[in-house]
Amino acid sequence: MWKADHRRASDRRGLRYPSDLTEAEWALVSPLIAPAKRGGRPRTVNVREVLNAIFYVLSTGCQWNALPSDLPPRSTVWAYLDLSDWGRTIRRIHDALYVQSREAAGREASPTTAIIDAQSARGAPKGGARLIRPAMTRAERARAHVERSSMQWQAEGRRTSKDLGCKRHILVDTLGLFMSVDVHAANVQNRDGAEALLRQARRRFPFIERVIGDGGYASPKMTDLVRRTGAWTLEIVKRSDLHRFVVLPKRWIVERTLSWISRNRRLMRGYERHTRKAAAFVRLAMIRVILRRLAVSASA
Repeated sequence: MWKADHRRASDRRGLRYPSDLTEAEWALVSPLIAPAKRGGRPRTVNVREVLNAIFYVLSTGCQWNALPSDLPPRSTVWAYLDLSDWGRTIRRIHDALYVQSREAAGREASPTTAIIDAQSARGAPKGGARLIRPAMTRAERARAHVERSSMQWQAEGRRTSKDLGCKRHILVDTLGLFMSVDVHAANVQNRDGAEALLRQARRRFPFIERVIGDGGYASPKMTDLVRRTGAWTLEIVKRSDLHRFVVLPKRWIVERTLSWISRNRRLMRGYERHTRKAAAFVRLAMIRVILRRLAVSASA
């Protein structure tokens, strides 16, 4: 039941910006941030303010040049987001908060059911014909032939709207929380882009028994992939033939999750040129959801 304590915990009117971290949320995040490295120049940046600036960009969708002056400089915020170590920090924060959220809901840390789906985001009309930067690792370079022409297709108009930009592939549990995230070019079919997503989940969640997907994953290739990856069972929930809205079992959970992250304006279009940064923003969107949920439940 929603009580007065819950309303006070979720009230953000006293904050400088609605996207800022509250004291309760910062108390959950601060232990998960790695301390400054020994030696060299001491850290002078307020990491909480850096997170506030990243959440501001995520929530409002503003340009980096349009960051308010009372937040850290855009070069500082961008440099933190660009660091590979910071990318691992975002993943570590998400994974730790994920376990806390499941335990707060009375669930086991490792789920047994996973639901898969994807969301296409049209690429933003900005400079450069490639979705990802030339500076890539060997593994990223192997995927570049699939991704590099996505923005060029948009400029030339040779593909449909579903082929333009990027595709966010997510695997969620029955609470709607991310189990794994992958971002790739939008022209990759769902069943072809699911392999990296499932391999991520296999490393972290050993007790998965079944994977639920829509008709886009109905193929012998996908069934074999699910079986080879984790010896799981693939369950397809197809759309109803009725010409009206019908809530489909389990599939509505992942659709709700996609609506949660779509409230962030940065994710309305595919602004990022590098898939690693695009995946980081998707995880940050879920971190915001989990933080608010944990802060409200802690106040009860």
